[in-house]
Amino acid sequence: MNYQWNWGVFLQPSATGDDTYLGWMLSGFKMTITLSLSAWLIALLLGALVGVLRTVPNKLLAGIATGYVELFRNVPLLVQLFIWYFVLPELLPAAIGTAYKQSNPVLQQFSAAMICLGLFTSARVAEQVRAGINSLPKGQKNAGLALGLTLAQTYRHVMLPMAFRLVVPPLTSEFLNIFKNSAVCSTIGLLELAAQGRQLVDYTAQPFESFIAVTVSYVIINVTVMTLMHRFERRIAVPGYIGGK
Repeated sequence: MNYQWNWGVFLQPSATGDDTYLGWMLSGFKMTITLSLSAWLIALLLGALVGVLRTVPNKLLAGIATGYVELFRNVPLLVQLFIWYFVLPELLPAAIGTAYKQSNPVLQQFSAAMICLGLFTSARVAEQVRAGINSLPKGQKNAGLALGLTLAQTYRHVMLPMAFRLVVPPLTSEFLNIFKNSAVCSTIGLLELAAQGRQLVDYTAQPFESFIAVTVSYVIINVTVMTLMHRFERRIAVPGYIGGK
């Protein structure tokens, strides 16, 4: 193979002249972190709520929550992303849609990607939360109600604290997935990590260096997340349950 390795390409001035190619990669890295954490906040809060609603006795609320999960879990992420970015602005009232389409393009791309990733992942988080609640002994719920707590208080003070401890390992997997799924957002022009890697290839014709750097960046993110979540899991583990001693 006659490929000419050139790791110094990252220190060369970029084609635009306002940064180095390393700066491009760092910019993509920051965008991936910001997008993923923002989407995860949406996914965790909304997913927890929907997951709880799937277990309540009210059939209407449980049915609405089930429909939400099935909708966002069964439609491919890429299709959802295109709907949020290309279709939704056309369905909004004319004034709002026009204002959105005339706003900063990066803001448009980021907001669509954040909402899409957040809602897509929230459906998966909801299933984890539902499974955690359903895995608890029925006696815990009955004991809370017998003590005079309302159903909401029983969920808040008895069931959810235990259920969330049990679902930390699968939630860690979903947390990791949201970083990896963020690469799909390059299809709408958002310059996250993977997109910056492809852009560097286009301008430098050094694909190996570019995608090795992208791969290492994702590995750093994943190892950091797994290390932090493993420590968190050990701190909150309950003896006799998953992760407990």
